[in-house]
Amino acid sequence: MSHKFFINPESILGTVARLFAADGAQLEVAVLTYSNPEIQETGYDNWNGGTTYFSLFLQVPITLYPQLESEKGRLEKSISDKLEIFLQGQQNEALSNVNIVPAIVDDPQWREKASAWLTGAKLTNQGRVRSSNVAPLTQDGLLFRSQPEIYLYKALKAQGVSFAPLPVFIRGGDSYSRIEPDFFLIHKGISLVVEVDGDTVHTETPAEAQARTRTLQQEGVAVERISASECNTQEKAQESANKIMLALKKLKEAK
Repeated sequence: MSHKFFINPESILGTVARLFAADGAQLEVAVLTYSNPEIQETGYDNWNGGTTYFSLFLQVPITLYPQLESEKGRLEKSISDKLEIFLQGQQNEALSNVNIVPAIVDDPQWREKASAWLTGAKLTNQGRVRSSNVAPLTQDGLLFRSQPEIYLYKALKAQGVSFAPLPVFIRGGDSYSRIEPDFFLIHKGISLVVEVDGDTVHTETPAEAQARTRTLQQEGVAVERISASECNTQEKAQESANKIMLALKKLKEAK
């Protein structure tokens, strides 16, 4: 009888994701969370009763794959090593490798979209590659790190305020830094960064969160932090958006 992993890998992959989360391994958790796993038989060795070899293909969204490419080999080995915890001692079946691949998207309009991209119609300054805190989700062609961020995006858009989700800010010179705040708002001459804290997939310590926005704070930009639990539904996100608009109003009055 085949090991349950080779029949349906979901439960074991979920457990492996929890182990990586306990280690703070954000990229591994992102790959396992947002990929579609597929097991394929890729080899057979008839020595000593025979061994069937399988490969695990983790098909990740096309928006996520470019953010992982530089770490692809390390991630594949890391996930494979962790899976061995559950597969060690298994006879007659073995996992030969883990492969992270882009999910194939059946899009009959891909040529038109590629042509638009070549003309610059779809260029974006959003954070994509040089961050361990990847943005695997999309809404309206924009990248987001979590569903609560998407809910908040929709709520802010309904407010009519000018804002940028996941923009890239560079500080040059000897103290070079690159940061990607969750949202950057501009309203009546006031700039405000909004950070969504406490996402279950991408986590950081308070010190890391503070360091990530320090560059902008030093330039006089205010920072408003809200928890993911405050915008994990569209209704809650609307309430959070109202609070953000109130914060902008108070900042304007205090100026």
